[in-house]
Amino acid sequence: MDSGAVATGEQRARILSEALPFLLRYDEATVVIKYGGHAMGEEELAITFGRDVAWLQLSGLYPVVVHGGGPQINAMLERLNIPSTFVDGLRVTDEKMVEVVEMVLAGTVNKQVASLITQAGVMAVGLSGKDGGLIRARKMTRTKRDPGSNIERVLDLGFVGEPEHIDTRVLEALKGAEIVPVIAPVGLGPEGRTYNINADTVAGAVAGALKAKRLLMLTDVPGVLDRDRRLIPELTASQAEALIADGTISGGMIPKVEHCLAAVRAGAEAAVILDGRVPHAILLELFTEQGAGTLIRL
Repeated sequence: MDSGAVATGEQRARILSEALPFLLRYDEATVVIKYGGHAMGEEELAITFGRDVAWLQLSGLYPVVVHGGGPQINAMLERLNIPSTFVDGLRVTDEKMVEVVEMVLAGTVNKQVASLITQAGVMAVGLSGKDGGLIRARKMTRTKRDPGSNIERVLDLGFVGEPEHIDTRVLEALKGAEIVPVIAPVGLGPEGRTYNINADTVAGAVAGALKAKRLLMLTDVPGVLDRDRRLIPELTASQAEALIADGTISGGMIPKVEHCLAAVRAGAEAAVILDGRVPHAILLELFTEQGAGTLIRL
C-alpha cells in the first residue's frame, strides 16, 4: 500500500474518531430537517442530501424531513397559465391554485425526496400534512396598515394556512418502524379544506411538537450574519430578538429566525439555520465541533 493510501486511511480514521462523541450525543435523538432552496434543485446536492439523511438513520438518529417546493409550484403554474401573487412572501392561494399546490407538493416533490432517501438504503415514506390528521390547519390572515389613512386592513390570502395542531402519532409509529417521514407542507382545515402552509412554519411546528434535539433549517445563506456580514455561530432567543429589533436581522431572515424561536419555545432543544448549498452541511453541523451555521436556543 502506498503512503498516499495510508494517509487517506489515517484521515478517515481520525474523522470517525472525532465524530464518535457527537454520535453518542445524538443517539436516538429526533432531528427535524427543513429541505428546500438550491439544495433541492441541484441533482448532486439532492443525492448527497438523501445519503446524509440515510446516514443519520443508520447512525441511530431519527430524522424527519419537511420539504418545500416553491420553484416546482411556479413551474407548474406557468405551464397551466395560472398567475401568482405574493403578500409578505406568502403565495395568495385560491381554490384552483390550492389543487395545483397539493398536486406538486404532496405528489411529485414529496415522492422525489422520499425516493432520494430510499435509494440511499433507508426506507422513507412520503406524507402530506393531511395524512393521518398530521397537521390540523387554520386559515392565515395578514393585516396591512395603509400609510395614508393609517387604517389597518385584513388581507385575504385564500387557502394559505398555519398549523393549529400537530398530531405526532403517525410520526411516532414510523419512528418505531425505523422509517423516515418526509412531510409535504399541506394541512387539513375545518370542513375538510386543504391549506397551503409555508414549509419553514411546518418544520418549526413539527420540531416543537416532537421535542426535537435539533431543527435544521437548510437555506441559501450561511446562517445569521452580523452587520459586517460575518456568520454569528450562536444566539440566545433574547439576542435574536434584539438583532431583529435593531435591523441586523432583516428581510427573509426574520421569519426563519422567528420559526426557530417558535420551535425552541415549544420544546425543541435548539434550532440551526445553515447553508444547504454546502455538501454534507447536515453532517458538518451535527458531528463537528465548529458546526455549520447559526445555532439558536433559549
